[in-house]
Amino acid sequence: MLTERMNNLTTMPDIMPSATPNEAEIAAWKALPRDEQVSRMTAALSHPDCSILGTANMSDIRARGQALAAKQRNG
Repeated sequence: MLTERMNNLTTMPDIMPSATPNEAEIAAWKALPRDEQVSRMTAALSHPDCSILGTANMSDIRARGQALAAKQRNG
């Protein structure tokens, strides 16, 4: 089991959770065993960037995203 997991990490190191996966990434993720998916998700969420606390709430984030989208649409 551990050998299989190590082989997965070696042969498929770029398969990580994504908020915007393409079809190939979805298929590759689904091909991983469940325990490997959990392991990779845990590793991704353990990254230091995931522990940064901010003061923005969901409304703030949404408003910022809408402002950026409007700016891109309007040039």
